[in-house]
Amino acid sequence: MKTAYGLGIPETLEEVCDRDRVALLVYDMQAGILSQLKNPEQITLQVLKVLIAARKAKVRVFFSRHLSLPKELMGMFQFRMAMAWQLTDSPEQVNPWFLRDAPEFQITPELEPRETEGVFDKLTMSAFEGTWLDFALRDCGINAFIIVGVATEIGIEPTARHGADLGYIPVLVTDACGAGDEEAAKRSIESLKFTGDAILTDTATICAVLEQQH
Repeated sequence: MKTAYGLGIPETLEEVCDRDRVALLVYDMQAGILSQLKNPEQITLQVLKVLIAARKAKVRVFFSRHLSLPKELMGMFQFRMAMAWQLTDSPEQVNPWFLRDAPEFQITPELEPRETEGVFDKLTMSAFEGTWLDFALRDCGINAFIIVGVATEIGIEPTARHGADLGYIPVLVTDACGAGDEEAAKRSIESLKFTGDAILTDTATICAVLEQQH
């Protein structure tokens, strides 16, 4: 590991994934989101592999859930976004998909969070905006996060970029990140490669690295 002014500067995946300095973020693996993918079972399996490896390595784990507010509490932007996603030009026709107690809101049962793992809700695409995630990571001395889940082009890219702006090293497990639009997801991956903020890896590699942490 390189050093400068008393700081350790991790460069390799192995250096970044120190179990005391990295967390796993399982992004929006909810029933109503997975149902919109062409390959939900495949993505769930890949995410589960990374989750199992992180648990064995005693890496801290956090789950995000995308939340819809009742229409009476939705603001201008939420209506605009819902209208765009639901292909309607009428606010009256908007249907909040992810209300708190709706089946679509729940995390898929294969990935059931443990009592020792954090679960937080968000209204935004970045998992850091308006949530306690940044505080929790910093308070634990974490400086990097592994991210898996859905969808690459909708929420994972914004979360990786926001995390980098906050000073974290994002580790994107590309084959454990699902997409609603494969071409848009490819553009997101290429953009992250270009900027160099994130480390891009795959399920087999990250699981092997986490195995070394036992």
